[in-house]
Amino acid sequence: MRIFVAGAGNIGRYLAYDLGNRGHDVTLMDLSDEALDMVPGEKIRRMTGDACSPTVLERAGVREADVVIAATGDDEDNLVVSLLARQEFAVPRVVARVNHPVNEWLFDESWGVDLAVSPPHMLTALVEEEVSSGDIVHLLKLQRGKVELVEVRLDASSPAVDRRIEELDLPGDATLVAVLREGHVVVCRGTTPLTEGDEVLAIVGEDQVEQLRKVLVGDRPGQA
Repeated sequence: MRIFVAGAGNIGRYLAYDLGNRGHDVTLMDLSDEALDMVPGEKIRRMTGDACSPTVLERAGVREADVVIAATGDDEDNLVVSLLARQEFAVPRVVARVNHPVNEWLFDESWGVDLAVSPPHMLTALVEEEVSSGDIVHLLKLQRGKVELVEVRLDASSPAVDRRIEELDLPGDATLVAVLREGHVVVCRGTTPLTEGDEVLAIVGEDQVEQLRKVLVGDRPGQA
């Protein structure tokens, strides 16, 4: 794939380096020559320039890109790069970094973003995944935020414990994709039983998360 990465900070540099080593045609752009020089290897193309400029993006060949990754440390710049990539250059796939979680609501299809990735949000999710039991942990937003990948660690009070997946009244836009059990990955089938301690991964529409919570977690004190 042809991939354009805007921003040669720690995240942008790593993405460019890793994707280049995986055989992709990668262009990395930043205003700082010093930041670009910190990227190891010779498998990526480095360009100095302002990725918020349509003229600069044209010169960088963004019109032929399969994916644009807006990975700068500035949310405003990432939104501008995403919007230009989609509206001016018709890039099929746009991924954007969200630096400040309070801005996450902006990173949607109206700004050309297909997938918004928030490192602080992901760290929070990882912490919750380690310490939470009996509630939904939001791992990743997909389809411009309309779909989520979530995880639930089933505790003894879960109404799903000791039942098969086919017995659960799952929402129409929810699918259980895997169960993590004692260090093993169990593919979800209708006959798969759920037990206490299982970590259940599910894909669910954003408007049906609460319904899924009731099926896997049940009603908690203070909930209707």
